[in-house]
Amino acid sequence: MTELLKISLPDGSVREMEPGSTPGDVAAAIGPGLAKAALAARVNGEVRDLDRPFEGDSELALITSKDEEEALELARHDYAHVLAEAVQALYPGTQITFGPATDDGFYYDVKAPEDRAPFSMEDLPDIEEKMREIIKADKPLRREAWTREQLIEKWQSEGETFKAEWAKELPENEELTVYWSGDDWLDMCRGPHLPSTGKLDPQAFKLMRVAGAYWRGDQKNAQLTRIYGTGWLNKKQLNAHLHRLEEAAKRDHRKLGREMDLFHLQEEAHGSVFWHPKGYRIWRELEAYMRRKMDGGGYREIKTPQLMDVRQWTQSGHWGKYAENMFAVPDMVPEVDEEDGAASPKVAPDADWMAIKPMNCPAHVLVFKQGITSYRDLPIRLGEMGCCHRNEPHGALHGLMRVRQFTQDDAHIFCTEDQVVEEVRKFCALADSVYRDFGFTYHVKLALRPEKRFGSEEDWDKAEQELRDAVAEAGMDNDEYGWEELPGEGAFYAPKLEWHLTDAIGRTWQVGTIQGDRVLPDRLDATYIGEDGEKHRPVMLHRAIFGSYERFIGILIEHYAGRLPVWLSPVQAVVAPIVSDIDGYAQDVEARLAAAGVRVKSDLRNEKINYKVREHSLAKVPHILVVGKREAEEGKVTMRTLGEKDQKVLSLEEAVAMLTEAATPPDLRD
Repeated sequence: MTELLKISLPDGSVREMEPGSTPGDVAAAIGPGLAKAALAARVNGEVRDLDRPFEGDSELALITSKDEEEALELARHDYAHVLAEAVQALYPGTQITFGPATDDGFYYDVKAPEDRAPFSMEDLPDIEEKMREIIKADKPLRREAWTREQLIEKWQSEGETFKAEWAKELPENEELTVYWSGDDWLDMCRGPHLPSTGKLDPQAFKLMRVAGAYWRGDQKNAQLTRIYGTGWLNKKQLNAHLHRLEEAAKRDHRKLGREMDLFHLQEEAHGSVFWHPKGYRIWRELEAYMRRKMDGGGYREIKTPQLMDVRQWTQSGHWGKYAENMFAVPDMVPEVDEEDGAASPKVAPDADWMAIKPMNCPAHVLVFKQGITSYRDLPIRLGEMGCCHRNEPHGALHGLMRVRQFTQDDAHIFCTEDQVVEEVRKFCALADSVYRDFGFTYHVKLALRPEKRFGSEEDWDKAEQELRDAVAEAGMDNDEYGWEELPGEGAFYAPKLEWHLTDAIGRTWQVGTIQGDRVLPDRLDATYIGEDGEKHRPVMLHRAIFGSYERFIGILIEHYAGRLPVWLSPVQAVVAPIVSDIDGYAQDVEARLAAAGVRVKSDLRNEKINYKVREHSLAKVPHILVVGKREAEEGKVTMRTLGEKDQKVLSLEEAVAMLTEAATPPDLRD
């Protein structure tokens, strides 16, 4: 008698199934509703196709659309395959390469037939229609194991040179698989896939754009066309995503930065920001705010050099890890042409190499090491608005969000082992107060040891547990704060807590961090004198809240769609007279507000009032005070507030009081 398979289900029950049974058979045995809803299966923790037989006794969890994260990844993978099939059906001779799922959709790299131009935006509607046809055909998606030789022969015979090249590099001793779409199209793929194309919603995807790409990402290779799409489980999700994209385009900080005259970027300083007066006012307000927070938290501000000897970075370990992202500078001597007197730089044979700092940590250790530090002096909290440079690739640069020159609200806490948990707990409270002042909610995540790292396993165990304990004491290790642990995502020298902010349209931004580091103090020989009179290593906590001023300002602009809180707005109010006869009163109003600390200006141009209001509204000025003869006679103003339909008539005293309160930073309002 054949022994039955024991299939354990999440509810604790066990189903006995015949050998050769599949997860789909289990779903059918449970009920027709589940059989219809099932999309894939998690077998012993591995996501698999529904029709792939069990190899033995197994733990099984069936995946349905309720398991949104896994269901979306499966659907997007399938959309990519349907895209490739559609392109080849419409344009015979098209070569396909690879098409993975992405965070919000999918793409496929293809090469157009020799007799036509590369694919363009004009081709997308036809491809979309063909994709819907394939989906509605409900073609079964079937897995088969092939040998490497079969794959090579298949692709070579069909002129698929890219696939053939890849197949030749596949290992002979691994199981290689293809997936059929019906009986007439296949692609090599590890899977898993949905049971059939009909499990996709034909109205829940959209092809978005095309771009150039190179085979295997190497510009020496053949150029391909990458077709991007977004894919979801239903049309409602697609519409919500498209709405988010529209909102994101409206909120793009680069667009608003131009409209609000905040900053610009240009090739003469690639990856560095030219701050205009209005933009730098935002910076100054943020910097003053953060200084008050750091002063209140017991931090002492320092300033450290931009250039340090490469040997220092080698000792710290950064040179070995990040040299390609650092700017190195040799000692230079001028070489003068005797005929024309022109000087040209020349590297001295015995030049010392310096590096522009990409981070502040090693310099802070050098400050800590000056003099003898006692355990009674700890914790020592050193903060710096530190300007750093990183040699980011040109293609990775993105407005304020990714730059080469940036300034961090950086600080390092040097403390004893016994002080770590309390210092991290205090930082959690400080970060919470800052993010709430800006109207953000957030999630807290713990990034754990990466595969390549410095330090002993014992130190990593200790450092990770200290961060867990601190978050627990802060009351943040729960669902309210989205607590999650991220294996392998820590820095090479320390685990780190990460703060992921959620903005007004639901996007998340990883901003603040704190890291518990025992590696750098050891590598740079930082010590303090303990109660026993002996030298001990401090623990070094690396921490930041904004992350960088550039990126945080970009996030704020997009979060508020340019309508910054009044206290951050470069211009907080504009006084706009209706007729020039009222210019004197407008200037009196301006003077009263300026004396109260409000950033205000008068618009005395000979323009119609509607033109002035529209222009200052586009510039995102929070309050426009319109004054005419009646307001001048009664000592009043008519206040228009950005984003509000109704206007208010206030006495000048009321307007001054209201704007003074609104212009006060949140940490000073009490």
